[in-house]
Amino acid sequence: MDDQGLSRRTILGAGAGLGAAAVLGSATRASAATGAEETRSLDELYRAAVAESGKLVIYAGGDTPTQQQFMAAAFRARFPEIDLTVVVDYSKFHDVRIDNQLATGTLVPDVAQLQTLQNFDRWKREGRLLRYKPAGFSRVYDGFKDSDAAWAAIAVYSFSFSYDADAAGAAAPRAPRELTDPRWRGKIASAYPNDDDATLYLFKRYAEVYGWSWIAQLAEQQLAFARGSDSPAKALAAGQKTIGVGGSGDPRGTGRVRWVVPASDPFMAWGQRAAIFAAGQNRAAAKLYLNWQLSKEVQQTAYNGWSVRTDVTPGTGLRPIWTYRNANLDGFPAFMADRGEVERWRQTFSLYFGEVTGAPSPGWLGLHPGR
Repeated sequence: MDDQGLSRRTILGAGAGLGAAAVLGSATRASAATGAEETRSLDELYRAAVAESGKLVIYAGGDTPTQQQFMAAAFRARFPEIDLTVVVDYSKFHDVRIDNQLATGTLVPDVAQLQTLQNFDRWKREGRLLRYKPAGFSRVYDGFKDSDAAWAAIAVYSFSFSYDADAAGAAAPRAPRELTDPRWRGKIASAYPNDDDATLYLFKRYAEVYGWSWIAQLAEQQLAFARGSDSPAKALAAGQKTIGVGGSGDPRGTGRVRWVVPASDPFMAWGQRAAIFAAGQNRAAAKLYLNWQLSKEVQQTAYNGWSVRTDVTPGTGLRPIWTYRNANLDGFPAFMADRGEVERWRQTFSLYFGEVTGAPSPGWLGLHPGR
């Protein structure tokens, strides 16, 4: 699963020259020099965004073209004069798409909101990101923001396993280690661990805790793999499988499909990072968006009950996500930063589960979607 990015032209192409680089550098330094959080209200930021251009383009990590539809509808209802474009694709395609756009002077998104966390630190080093503190930045959990305000997480994402309460009955698994029980053979849907990096990290944690013999037993369970981290939930919702591995959900759910937070066994969570590109054309609208996403009114309605803010109470029955040691909150960013390790784990799981097949679930979007 995954989220978003932004804008139109970049002055950082090979032909931009030293003058353009100086403009970018001075703009970045000026933003960083302020050091203060945004003090304007959302309505004031809204008026500034309309006056600037009235447009906003976001590249969001995700699995289907409509995955950000609820967010987009809420934003448009609150700010109807903003022409919002949200392009959803796998984060691993969006990040290299953005890199290519920067290299060719054809940047489309104003904001990037992605699962590929390692790119934000690199883009910061390269001077690609606008250093900016939205209102409430000081209330964001320290692990969910850059100390120099180059990026901040706007949502907590989490992956675990889920089950169909009607089909599983009293025998429903309570921890991942139970998934190798023979009674679940042929009844498990999973995202490919060698396709989606978050699913990959979840399986890595399973291998580290339960051992390779457990992974070998899981491989004998005839898992139904599909592309997209939303695929396990879809298989359960359709009644096709009893258990889903490698996707998100609401831990407070009491319906037929239950998403599990194990008591001590591993699951994973991370802060989905978002940033404004320094070369984006619609900076005012980008600032409005980040302020809106980090506002209490939005953070209090998080789909899974967890907020990135320390002053927002988690949903019923939950603690702040950073208090769950088995969520491996710091592990995923470190894992994503070591691309050699990622590749070794990816290919190792290919030996156990086979190569990824099928078209990407968002479709093939090309070089400049949203332009």
